[in-house]
Formats: sequence, C-alpha cells, structure tokens
Amino acid sequence: MSNSTAAETLAKKLYASRAYWASEAGRSLWESQRACLGPLVDARSGGHSLEIGMGPAMMSMSGIAHTLQWAPTRASSPHEQTLVCPAERLALPDRCLDVVVVHHWLEQMPDAHHVLQDAARVTSDSGLLVLFGFNPVGVSGMLKQWRKRQGQYPWDGQWRTARRMEDWLAFVDFEVERVDYCCFRSWPSGHCVERWESLGRRYNCPLGESYMIVAKRRQRRAPTQRIKFGLKAPVTANSLGATRNESD
Repeated sequence: MSNSTAAETLAKKLYASRAYWASEAGRSLWESQRACLGPLVDARSGGHSLEIGMGPAMMSMSGIAHTLQWAPTRASSPHEQTLVCPAERLALPDRCLDVVVVHHWLEQMPDAHHVLQDAARVTSDSGLLVLFGFNPVGVSGMLKQWRKRQGQYPWDGQWRTARRMEDWLAFVDFEVERVDYCCFRSWPSGHCVERWESLGRRYNCPLGESYMIVAKRRQRRAPTQRIKFGLKAPVTANSLGATRNESD
C-alpha cells in the first residue's frame, strides 16, 4: 500500500470518528478524559507539544507555548499549522517535545507499534508521553464483540488493555508513571455519571470506559565500579621506606 493510499485510509477513519465524538456519549467521554489530562499539563509552560488525536483537541488548557496537531492528510487537517506526515515517521527531530498525546489512534492504525515507537522518539528526556485508549474490560468493552459487527467507530478498532500497553512502552524504553481510568457510566450511550466518576477516579477503578497512561523515558543510571587496589600482602614498614635501628 502506498503512502498516499494509507494516508487516505486514515483520513477516512478520522472522518468516521467525528460522528461519535459529536454525540452525547463521545462528548461525555472527551470531557472526562480532558479532566484527567488537565492536571498533568496545565502547570507546564514553554516548550512544545504534539497531539496525535481523534476527536477535538485536548491540549488547549496547557500553558505550553507551541502546540502541534497531527493529521494524515492536508484535507483532514484542522488548521494550517497541522503536522501532516506518516504517523510512524514524524517529521520532527529526536527528543524535541515536552508532551506527546496519542488519543485513540493506536486502536485504528495497522502499524501501531511503529507509531508508538516514533512518538517515543520525539518525546524529550523530561517529557511526558500520554496514551488514551478504550478499556476492553469496561462496560463498553463487554459490548464490543457484538457492536464490532456494525463496523462503526469506535467498535471497529483493536482495543488493548492498559497492561498490554505497558509492555509496549517498556519495549520503547519508557516506564509508566501512572494509569488513570475515566468515564464511568452504566450504558455506553449515556453520560458519565458524576457520582460514579468521582468514586471511580478516587479509587482508580479499572472499569472505566477508557484509560490514560502517562509514561516517561527510562533514565539510565551511570555504571559504577568498585576500585580494587590489588594489594596481595599486608603493608610492612620496610615497604613504606621506613627504617628502625636496634638502639632505638
């Protein structure tokens, strides 16, 4: 498949997702996810960020001066400053971004491993890599197998558990700082129930409709080595150049 064909396929997926994010269920989920993300980024200022996202932009609450969004094609880009390129080959230098948010795209891309690898590549040593995904063991996950037959977003994606994504992050040399679950509701088409949301967030119950994984680059410790002097025998006075007279 050529790059142009792959980009058009992803653009169609992006267009198809907009109906969900405009629905009551999608807006409720987005608001819950944004509430999870806000405390992590609202205190950050300066620097650069990138959002590889489905749905409305989530980084508008951040104090980061330069925010970028990614799109698969120019026609699907929300504005002129959008980064348009293959997601697995981001047109950015290594370790240049303070925050990278990947919002549900890993569930839709056939080469998700490579996309995550490149998102990790452009995240700085002190930066945050944030992943949002649908939780396959939540209420929506229980209905996914039935709804998947309809071929509609988000049921057509490949949902992975947070534990599986932790393994993926370890492969790209990142370690997970926290996993938060968000959007607790009794039925996928309804609002996230405020009381349940409060309890679920407080105890971080793993039954939320989606999860947010926050990871940082694993810092390598400098190797340490004991110094060995190599003394094979006890030190004597003569070996130190000292003399002793019998008359002393």
